Formats: sequence, C-alpha cells, structure tokens
Amino acid sequence: MIKLGEYNTLEILRESEQGLYLADEEGNEVLLPNRYVPETFKIWEKIEVFVYLDNEERLVAVTDKPYIKKGDFALLRCNAVTDHGAFLDWGMVKELFCPFREQAFKMKVGGWYFVYCFLDEQSNRLVASSKTNRFLDNTELTVSQFDEVDLIVSHPSDIGMNVIINKKHLGLIFKDEIFQDLSVGDRLKGFVKKVRPDNKIDIVLGQIGYRNIEPNADAIMVQLRDNSGYLNLTDKSNPEDIKTILQMSKKSFKKAVGTLYKQKLIEIKEDGIYLI
Repeated sequence: MIKLGEYNTLEILRESEQGLYLADEEGNEVLLPNRYVPETFKIWEKIEVFVYLDNEERLVAVTDKPYIKKGDFALLRCNAVTDHGAFLDWGMVKELFCPFREQAFKMKVGGWYFVYCFLDEQSNRLVASSKTNRFLDNTELTVSQFDEVDLIVSHPSDIGMNVIINKKHLGLIFKDEIFQDLSVGDRLKGFVKKVRPDNKIDIVLGQIGYRNIEPNADAIMVQLRDNSGYLNLTDKSNPEDIKTILQMSKKSFKKAVGTLYKQKLIEIKEDGIYLI
C-alpha cells in the first residue's frame, strides 16, 4: 500500500513522457514527475520517495524532503492566509493547509507556528494543526523513570519548557533544570526524571543520579584543561555562575567535584579547583 504523507520505497515500473511510474508490492502505481527523475536509473530498481497530493489532488511521488511528514511535529512558516485557513511552507511545491478550526491562535503571514501533520479523514488530505496537545496522551505511558527519550521542544510555560516525548506524551523540563538555550521545534535527547501519580512526566536533559556524575566530571576536567588547570568555582559559588560556566546545576557540580576529588584528580582550595 502506498502511504500518503510518508516515505515509500517503491519499484521503478516504467518510463513515460510525464516521468517514471513507480509501484508498491501490491501493484499500486504513482507517478514520479520528470523534475524528480534521477539522472541514472534502472527499471525494477527501488527508490525512496515522499508521496502526497499535488495541486490537482492527484497522488504524486517526489524526491524532495519535507520539513514535516504525517504523524510528526515541526515549526513551520505561514506563507498565506485565505478565507478557508492558512498555508504553511513545508518544503514542498504545494503548501500544507491549516484550517481555521485547527489553529490554536489565528495565524498570520510571516509567523512561525509549531504544528502537527495528520491525514484528515473527511477530505483525505494532509493538514496541519497547531492544537498539538490534542495529539498527545499521557493516559497510558510507554516510558518509565530513567528512560532515555526523544524530545521535541513544544512551548514555554511559567515554570519551564513543555516537550513532546517520543512523539506520544507531553513532558516538562523545569526552569532550574535548563542549562542550555532551547527553542520551539528543537529536537534533542533527554531522560525521564520522574513520573508523577497523575502521569505528568518530569524531564531532564542530563542523565540522572549516579549516572549524572561521570559526564559532569568529564565536563569539569575539560574546563580545567582549557583554563590552565584552574577553575574559579567552589561549593560556595553562585549557582548562576556554575550554570554559565559549566551548564550544570550546583548540585550536579558538587557531586562531580566530589568524584574527581576522591579519584585524586583535583585539589580543592578556597579560591577554586586545581588540576593535579
């Protein structure tokens, strides 16, 4: 079955004036227009293409890579607004439609919006929605404490930054756990710090507990080597200074320093840390 809004690996069936006809294992065909035909190809060889509906609502294959595909999230720019909704730039010739009913806030030309792409069952068209939370569910969780997870930065809140976990669940990184610049749409790795009784998920970007010691200790060693073996930080230093220099919390800093001291790699003095 040829999947709309997804990447498909299809077989080159035959050549025509319009381009190449591709087919799946069931014999379903789709056209790869001439502008996307590779310089060299062989009949019966396979090619990976993205399939969507063109301006005439016909199924078409392309070799372009969209900024978003069905079932995914991305930050997209609004190129036009009509009486029916907004049209977003997703890297394809035909722009991605976002109807008014799917807009959390009314979209404006030139604005950037975090959206989810899905197949509208009524029209059988790919559409976008900026009401992203309705596509997430924390009722039945597929993650546990300490799990490494894939994150997409969703939107800021008063207490931190909301993130999408494995494209399934909603999580939160608290302000005091953020030690790097985060922007909506960023993709990164993180860890489940805590699962609350109401299934809310706390996320951190660094490993947790004893797992957090070694990476942070390595970071301190790198800073020491880059600064001639001296670091002007102690357990009395301001947490913001530690965050600025090392991108870690004061608690993590103290654990890491303790590890390095036990291993006799550093010397701790009143004015800072010295590399032995």
